[in-house]
Amino acid sequence: MPENFKLDLTHRPRRLRRTASLRALAEETVLRPQDFIAPLFVIDGRGGPEAVPSMPGVFRLNLADLAKECRALHKLGVPAVALFPSIDPKLKDAEGSIALREDALVLRAVRTVKKAVPELTVMTDIALDPYTTHGHDGVLTADGRDVDNDRTVGILRRMAVLHARAGVDLVAPSDMMDGRIGAIRCALDTAGFTHTGIMAYSAKFASAYYGPFRDAVGSAKAAGTHGLSKATYQLNPANRREALIEIALDEQEGADILMVKPAGPYLDIIREVRNATNKPVAAYQVSGEYAQLHAAAKLGWLELERCRRESLLAIKRAGADMILTYFARDMAAELAG
Repeated sequence: MPENFKLDLTHRPRRLRRTASLRALAEETVLRPQDFIAPLFVIDGRGGPEAVPSMPGVFRLNLADLAKECRALHKLGVPAVALFPSIDPKLKDAEGSIALREDALVLRAVRTVKKAVPELTVMTDIALDPYTTHGHDGVLTADGRDVDNDRTVGILRRMAVLHARAGVDLVAPSDMMDGRIGAIRCALDTAGFTHTGIMAYSAKFASAYYGPFRDAVGSAKAAGTHGLSKATYQLNPANRREALIEIALDEQEGADILMVKPAGPYLDIIREVRNATNKPVAAYQVSGEYAQLHAAAKLGWLELERCRRESLLAIKRAGADMILTYFARDMAAELAG
């Protein structure tokens, strides 16, 4: 082939990739600190911070340290945090009854954050797995073989009202019980909390990527919970259409934001949800996604900074309006810098 060979092309897509400024002009998806929600783990007492071994750079924070972290996140432009309590195992029981105490750790955490950074949006998990000895998201049936859907929802309604009373902006039911969004909306409205929003874990899959999170909140310390199956209430990873049924039901029942969890392995579901609703869509880049990037980077197989950015770009490109990610602080600092 002659060296001076030229193709007769009208369309050359590489024209817009030629320089950094041209690439910036043509960029379709942009990450901002405002896209992130930072999940934070909370412990009681004055100890800590406690490192979570399976999640490098993630810590369980006492209330004073939680306030400091929230101030730092707000300064970086991160608009929201999601709080998850790590409960003393001695306080747990089969019913998760400590979740309904007025002095529950997570309620004190909400008040602490709201006092320290009033502008920050605060959301809390509505589920019983941090509080139960068996590690399930609800109370068990009489034979102990499954989670009792309706009795669990009755508890979650009360839990949501307590969280609203503490000042939370969004309650985030992660339990995947049938009918819980409508029941929680009704309970909140009846109690006068019509302004409290619901971010529903609408398409939460029975994923193998949750292990480090269970370590962080302590639910993995219950016997057998590392291999605990939640398949009777969380979605089958094989099912796409079923996820859309759950999304439609939660929207009908009054959810303000619809979430897909996990995020990275379910980009197709995020896109399907984005196409199916006009509601805001959230996606949760879960603990296993975070941990695997750190593990590969530690072995020298991946560049952590580039891979975390690419993974978050992919989630937003798929259609997520907001992303819960343990990379929130580091990414916000990178973007700000």
